[in-house]
Amino acid sequence: MKNVYIPTIGLEIHAELKTQTKMFCDSKNDPDEKRPNVNICPVCMGHPGTLPVINKEAVKHVLKIGVAVGGTLADDTRFDRKNYFYPDIPKGYQISQFEYPLVSGGYLNGVALTRVHLEEDTGRSAHDIGEYSLVDFNRAGMPLMELVTEPVIQDAKEAVNFARELQLLLRYLEASDANLEKGEMRIEANVSVSAGLEKGTKVEIKNLNSFKAVEKAIQFEISRQIELLEQDKKIAQETRGWDENKEKTFSQRVKESSHDYRYFPEPDLPNLRLSEIPEFDSRSMKKEIPELPWEKRERVKKIFSLNSEAVEMLVGDPQLGLFFDTVAGILGNDISSVKILANYLTSDLVSLINASGIRDWRKSIDESRFAELIFMIKKDVISSRAAKDILSMMFGGDTRLPSEIAEKEKLFQQNDSNELQKIIQEAITENKEVFQEYKNGKEQSLQYLIGQVMKKTRGAANPKVVSDAIKKLRS
Repeated sequence: MKNVYIPTIGLEIHAELKTQTKMFCDSKNDPDEKRPNVNICPVCMGHPGTLPVINKEAVKHVLKIGVAVGGTLADDTRFDRKNYFYPDIPKGYQISQFEYPLVSGGYLNGVALTRVHLEEDTGRSAHDIGEYSLVDFNRAGMPLMELVTEPVIQDAKEAVNFARELQLLLRYLEASDANLEKGEMRIEANVSVSAGLEKGTKVEIKNLNSFKAVEKAIQFEISRQIELLEQDKKIAQETRGWDENKEKTFSQRVKESSHDYRYFPEPDLPNLRLSEIPEFDSRSMKKEIPELPWEKRERVKKIFSLNSEAVEMLVGDPQLGLFFDTVAGILGNDISSVKILANYLTSDLVSLINASGIRDWRKSIDESRFAELIFMIKKDVISSRAAKDILSMMFGGDTRLPSEIAEKEKLFQQNDSNELQKIIQEAITENKEVFQEYKNGKEQSLQYLIGQVMKKTRGAANPKVVSDAIKKLRS
């Protein structure tokens, strides 16, 4: 009888939090700083005699995350020293949380959470300079959230979906930009495979810096462990890395256990009695939490009946989603208008944004003028082609109203068949063979002729009027 193998996956996800200063000192928290060792001070460098001070804003970020996922906020919490030596840890230990995290439990995207806690980040080691390594401590001491899931995830896609939803949550709460490519969000996966009732051996995969890497690494590791079990070989409990080029995991070191870190309470920081701090009250924080990704997803689907792809684009980009809501409100949340709006936002506007590379694109276009453009499209006073041209001009910095652009550039839809007759005749004269094919029954030729007229009128002709006129000439 063939063995049944059951994968079990748990995730540990770190995210750098958006605060003005670092976790335990007043050095600037700037992940974009390129100059090495600029944002450092005696506290984050672990100089003798210095004392850390807890960053209140970082604590609040994590508590808000806890409220959003329905976790239990700690009444009494503390920080601990996690002792291990790496060249990029200036103190020789990391201030973290062990027994008493800020948040316990909760659910996100259907996955049970174990805990969410705070710690300080490490520095960065650079090994590509020469025959030596250099360390940049700008990142050392930055506030770092760590979220740990229960080992309940069963496949790679579920793991990626969870990580994507967490990234969205962090962005909606403005707790973190959570860009994986910049190291602002880092994902580690604990993977084990069990055969029947036999418990699997946990293997940790580190350095997963993209959702694609998360999916491929987990899939590979499941296959690797199954192959070993099939050969009756033992799976080592270890930490493995992910080789992007070879698309396989590789052994790094034997996995440490919690006792290896010799945790003990941080003597320089007091216990936090969160219940005694009014602004950390869960009811108070609930009022500060905006509409969350899953709430927005449900609302947009339910009210406007948009397709899943459009919904995910609007939910997945908070800036685009906010723009959508504002313009929809100006349009009176009229369903037919909002469907046109969603189409132009998720296709044409997104294409312009991607091509320009502009991050703060809302400075290029405002909601009221976009609403007027959608109104003009709905009223059929401009064609789809003209709408795209007007949108491109607006995005490019044209401050005129869409109606002013349409009038000046002669983009208003031409519905008068008498006015269009001359242009239609020109198109037919220039394409006599195509017109003859149409007269002989080739219907595709009609679309070609309509396209020629639209080209001559820069998209201003009403396609239905043009089609009817050509059909009359056929008979």
